[in-house]
Formats: sequence, C-alpha cells, structure tokens
Amino acid sequence: MDRTRLADDDSPDASPPPPHRPRTVPKKPAPRPLARPFLHLPQRAQLRGPFPPETRLPRPRATPRLDPVCALAQRLGLGRPQATRLNAMRLTVAICTYHRAEFLRQTLASLSRQTFPRDQFEVLVIDNNSPDHTAAVVAAFASTPLAPRHILEQQQGLDYARNRAIAEARGDVILFADDDILAQPDWLTHIFASFAGESADRIGAVGGEVIPVFPDGLPPWVAEWHAPLAFRADAGPLPSRHSPMGANLAIPRAVFAKVGVFHTALDRAAGNYFSGGDSEMIRRIRAAGLEVWFAPAAAVRHQMPASRTTFRYAARHAFDSARSRTIDRAGQPGGRAYLATRWLANVLKLLGYALIALLATIILRTGDAKKSLVRAWRSCGYLYQIPRSFLGKI
Repeated sequence: MDRTRLADDDSPDASPPPPHRPRTVPKKPAPRPLARPFLHLPQRAQLRGPFPPETRLPRPRATPRLDPVCALAQRLGLGRPQATRLNAMRLTVAICTYHRAEFLRQTLASLSRQTFPRDQFEVLVIDNNSPDHTAAVVAAFASTPLAPRHILEQQQGLDYARNRAIAEARGDVILFADDDILAQPDWLTHIFASFAGESADRIGAVGGEVIPVFPDGLPPWVAEWHAPLAFRADAGPLPSRHSPMGANLAIPRAVFAKVGVFHTALDRAAGNYFSGGDSEMIRRIRAAGLEVWFAPAAAVRHQMPASRTTFRYAARHAFDSARSRTIDRAGQPGGRAYLATRWLANVLKLLGYALIALLATIILRTGDAKKSLVRAWRSCGYLYQIPRSFLGKI
C-alpha cells in the first residue's frame, strides 16, 4: 500500500468532492382542455386505449333503410312512405261479383291461405246487386283474418264495379280477380314481386296465367271459345299483340290517374255478355308509354261451370263479344273505315258458316254444326252492331 498516497488524501488541504445534485427533467406543459373532446376524429375506430365514457364519440346513427315494398311505393309515385311504416297497405284484391255466392266462397277461402303479409293487403268484394246470399258469404269471413270489405255497387255492369273498386282501394296496387278463381298460397307474393324489380317505373300492368278448369268436362266443339283463357307467356314484358286476362290483372293505383278508369260501355252488364274492358285498358296503358308484363308464376285456376259449355251460352257470348269489339273499335282512329270493311266481310262469313252448319247437320256431325253456328252468331253480332255504331248507339 502506498502510505504517501493515503497521507495525501487525509491531509486537511485536500478538497472535498462536490455534493450530489439530482438531475432535473423539464416538465411538459399540461394539455389544454377541449370543449368537445375528440370531435375532430371522424371515426371512433381511430381512438386508442380506454377512454372515459364522456370522451367517447357517439355511435353514428344508422341511415334508415326502406323495406323493398316501401321503395317500390316511392318508385310508383304513390307518396313517400316513412321508414317506420311497415304495415302500409300494398295490395288491394278487388273481386267484382254478381250472383255467384258459392264460387265466391271458394275464392275467399283460397285468399285466406295467402303467405303475403296479411297487414299489407286488403280484400274488397264489390257486390253488383247480387240477388243471392253474396252478402252473407262475405259476412261469414268478417271474423277471420281475411276480413273482406263488402261494398254494394248499384250501377249495373262489371266496369262500374271495377271503377268502384278503384275509388275504394287503399293499396298501392289493385289486383282485379274474378269471383270464381282459386289461388295458390303464393299468388299475391308472385304478383307483387313483378313490381319490386328495377323496371317498376316502366310497368303499368302485370297479368298472371288463368288456367280454365272444367269439372264437368269440355266438349271439343266449344274448346276454341275458351282457348284465350289458356294464354301463357314467359315472365317479363308482353308484345303489343298480347294482353293479359282481366280475371288476374294487377294495375298500380297511380296508373289510373294517368290513363283514366275503365270504359263502362264495355264488359258485362245486366242482360248481356259484353267483354273487352280489360283489353281496352291495356291499350291505353301502352299508349301512355308503360309496359305490360306477364307473371306465369302468379297463376290462378278459373272454374268454368257446365252452363258455360252449352250452345246457348257460346252463341250468346260470341254475338255479344262481336258487339263489344265493334264498340271499342269505333272509338279508335280509322275505326269507321275499318268497320265498313268488316261489315262486308261478315256478310260473306255468315253465308259460309250457315252453309257449313247445314251440311254438317245433314251428315250428322253435330259438333261441327254447333261450331259453325256459333261462328255465324259472331258474324251476326258484327252485322248488328256496326250500323248502330255508325249512328252513335250502343
């Protein structure tokens, strides 16, 4: 050990070591409090770490979404439904009836099994002065979920009843149905689905298939008069030469404000078998620039009683159908010139059909004789009505 070194350290002249001073760290300035913390952050996901509840961003309010049916109602121009209006009336099923209470009972029973939301469709039964127990049949369903409304239309005629349905309807789309149809449970769903696509703005009418059912059989000679009921096409717009049947026809209520209501001089009334009101309406819808669609999945069965397969019915129906077609054509451009040529053509047709019927009777071809006589009655209808239309009569 170096004694000299120790002596030097212990000497009074040795300077003491400097005192230990703790190192000071500069303090950070306190953050300025924000009036509305974190308002500058656009997304809550950008925050990190736990924060007191009062500093968290409020959960962004979800944009209300309209259900597809509400969106459809907006596209159809039927007002602006609220997003919370989930029970709005979408469909009105309008059944115009006259003196067919038991068929009507079966039709209402098939409607009571529909899978379409019950709070989104209504059923109107337009009673056109039925002398039978039609009112009692409707009353029997009053306590069921179907709850059809019974409306009495005293002005006789199918198109008067249809126009009354338009006035009474609350649905966005009015579905006209005959009083003797049988519908599948998904009928209303398929009908309304046609209006829910991207082409809804262009659709003025949607028709479904009408399948005739003959419980008592169909004689071959009368089959051609019921052939139009078996019309069928692919889903989508129909060409102008085709029109859906009025027994299964849906039209948005807003369309009637654009094209008007049904022509009351056409279709059935007391004592006649006129027809064509639905075809005339379809023609006006197309003239307004709207499309007419077909929905094959929305099919109904159309019950045809034995009374509609008789010679008496077929002849009367052919005669009155020719009359109603003449009335309809007389109001179209160039109608008078066309009807003049039709009158001359039907003079020749009448003579030819009468001769064929006579020959068929001689050789005991009863069916062919009846078919020719029905065609002759159709020519008689043209010959009767064309001069009346020239005089402005119905």
